[in-house]
This record gives sequence, C-alpha cells and structure tokens, in this order.
Amino acid sequence: MADNKKHIVVVGGGFAGINFIKSLGKNPDYRVTLVDINNYNFFPPLIYQAATAFIEASNISMPFRKMFKKYRNFSFHLGKLLSIRPESSLIETDTGDITYDYLILATGTETNFFGMENVKKKAFPMKNITDALAIRNKLLLNLEDYIQRKDDPDREAYINIVVAGGGPSGVEVSGMIAELSERIVKKEYPELAGLKPTIHLVDAGPALLGPMSATAQKEAQEVLEKLGVDITLNTAVKDYVDDTVILANGAEIKTKTLIWTSGVIARELPGLPTEKFGRGRRVLVDQFNAVQGYDNIFAIGDTCFQDTDSKSPNGHPQLAQVAIQQGTLLAKNITAKDQGRKLKGFSYVDKGSMAIIARYHAVADLPKFSFTGFFAWLTWLLIHLFPIAGFRNRWKLLGNWVWSFYSANSGLRLIVRSERKRDNNEVRTNIHG
Repeated sequence: MADNKKHIVVVGGGFAGINFIKSLGKNPDYRVTLVDINNYNFFPPLIYQAATAFIEASNISMPFRKMFKKYRNFSFHLGKLLSIRPESSLIETDTGDITYDYLILATGTETNFFGMENVKKKAFPMKNITDALAIRNKLLLNLEDYIQRKDDPDREAYINIVVAGGGPSGVEVSGMIAELSERIVKKEYPELAGLKPTIHLVDAGPALLGPMSATAQKEAQEVLEKLGVDITLNTAVKDYVDDTVILANGAEIKTKTLIWTSGVIARELPGLPTEKFGRGRRVLVDQFNAVQGYDNIFAIGDTCFQDTDSKSPNGHPQLAQVAIQQGTLLAKNITAKDQGRKLKGFSYVDKGSMAIIARYHAVADLPKFSFTGFFAWLTWLLIHLFPIAGFRNRWKLLGNWVWSFYSANSGLRLIVRSERKRDNNEVRTNIHG
C-alpha cells in the first residue's frame, strides 16, 4: 500500500467499528486496519438464540476477512489491545505494535459483575459466541446429569436455572429456555417423567424491561409467567456460593446454572489518562466523537460517553443504533476533516427498541407508539434479519427460524467441548449426547 495513505486503526469489530469501515468504503486516501481479539463479527441481539440451541452460531457470525474481501485498503490484525501510546501514535497488542494516523476505539462493553468475585468466577455471561456455546453445553449437560444422579441430594440444582437481569437479554433467554423446556424436554427426555427445568428470573428493578414502556413491561411479565418463569423483582443477586444463588432479601436458590445478564461496563483502554473516563468506564468524547484532548483519537459506540447531544444530555443509551449511527457519521467526518470541510456533530435518531419474549410474542416501542404480540414478533424477525452480515446467512437464518418455530426441533442440541492437553498441546474435541 502507498505510503501517502493515512492509516486508520479501528479497535473492535462490533456494530460501531464495522459500520465505520463500511461507511469509509473503499476511499483510496486511507488504509484501514481492524484489530480484534476474534476473527469474526457476530450479531449480539441473537446471542441468546445460539445459547439455547435454537440457531447455529455460524448463522449470526462472519469472518472479518470474508466480510471485507473486496476492500483493497483493508487489513485485519488478530490481537488483544494492551495499551494506547498517544504520544507515539501507536497501540500495543499481544501480537505486535501498530502505528496510526487516526485511532478509532470501538471496543464496546464487557459483563459487569459489580465486584462479586464468586459470581464472576462461576456465573455464565452472555456477551459473545464463546459464552453462548458455554451456556448451551451447560444447559444440556445439566439434563444428562439430572437423569444420571438419582441419589444426589442436590439433584434439583441441575434443573433450576437462575437468570440475573430483567433487561431484554434476560427476558429473551428466560422465555426461550422456558419455551424449549415446554416443547422439547417432554419429547426427548422421557427419564424426566414430565419434569422440566425451573427458570428463576431475578432483577433489582421494579419491572422487567426497565427502559421500555409500561405496555412492554406488562406484556413481558404476563407472557413469562404463563410459561412458568418464576419472576423476582426489586431484589438483587448478592452472591453465588456452593451452587447457591443468594439474594438480597435473604432467599436462596440452589442451582448449577446462573446466567448473568445484569449489567455491562466499558472495556478498559489502558494508556489513556484516568480523567478521560466517565461513569461506567466510558471514555469522554466531544460532539464529533473525538476523545477529549486529542484530535486523532476517536471513540464510538458503547465505549464512549457523549453529553453534547441535546436529546441525550446524560449520554446515549448503549444500544446498537447509537453505535451504527456514530460509526457512519465519524467516517464522513474524518473525510470532511481531511478535505477542510465542516464537521457535523452527532445527534442520535431514536428508532425505537424491541425485545422478543417467546414464540410469537414480542414487544416493540417505537418513537410514537408501542405494540405487542404476533405482529411485534414478526416485525422483530424482519428487522433482525436484514442487518445480519452476509446474504447467505440471512436466508439460512430465516429457514432455521421458520422450521424451528414450527417444529420446535432445530437439531442443534449437541454437547460439543474442546479440551487441550497440557503436555503436547493436542486439541481433542468430544461430542457427547
């Protein structure tokens, strides 16, 4: 690549980073290097469906190199960000150092365990593909263990599932597990004699789907309760000890599976001064998403805190639409900056929010009205289908959805585990079930 091209380094291949790169397009004035710890982009809104063996992880994922194979100014660097060195215009990764002309931080968030070390060590987060597959394995293994451990005094812990967090992710995974328990367990696990897992959904707030409308909150609670989900509100999880979830009200739930969807925090960005960060570890940016005090370092998406938007004076919600819109605008602004044109400040356009609860049940809050039920579910399906990376993935996903919702038999209930032997680094894959 020609030396006169400005080098843009993008750290993070989520909604913000990907849309920045796509919006910059194939501009010959730049070369772009994407840095990510994974070699693929995935679609977070559907992670819970992969976690419950409803869809294949490959349906919502695509390798970066394949995604940008037609971008001649694009390169990919597999690595983890270790430090930013602004004085040298350089970042350090665990696989080498990279210099930049512009640095775009789009690192997103990670699970927030609120300082609870036992929860951090033993709970199952649901933030990425690896997490989703771990949850899938655990849910399936628990059923097998329950069948085999007839004399275990804590046997019930295998079919008790606790979901911490009543936001969209918690509601969605609870509904999907309940739906599959109702329709799958009785067919494929005759040893359980009609028993099915008990799902406990716990939230510290007064209602499920806290940021959404009262209509959405009421619908979520009613549908989940009809599916048999045990809902506990106004109560936080305080600890997880000896396969026992301890709640703030003193109640205890024996379980082998705590799924944690209770909060997120921005990923660490070592090397930036501490005064550049606000609440939730989000980096402070101006109206153009430049990190305060720098003219060549920008932050977009969930990792940044921006209070210059009159419609969101307390910062934007950490939603996909914010990340997409910021990534798209920043690409245009960088081009304008280098061409001496006026930059445009970011202003979030709220397109509403949605959550699926169970089969044929969803909730949708649009800017002017809310609706629920089958039409909301159908709208949710269509809206989530089109952003999926890759034309082939969209049609595979649609086919899987139609068949799975109709038959309740996705055929994905495999327990797949990889084990690495320490003595000779041989990788062995076991398929159990």
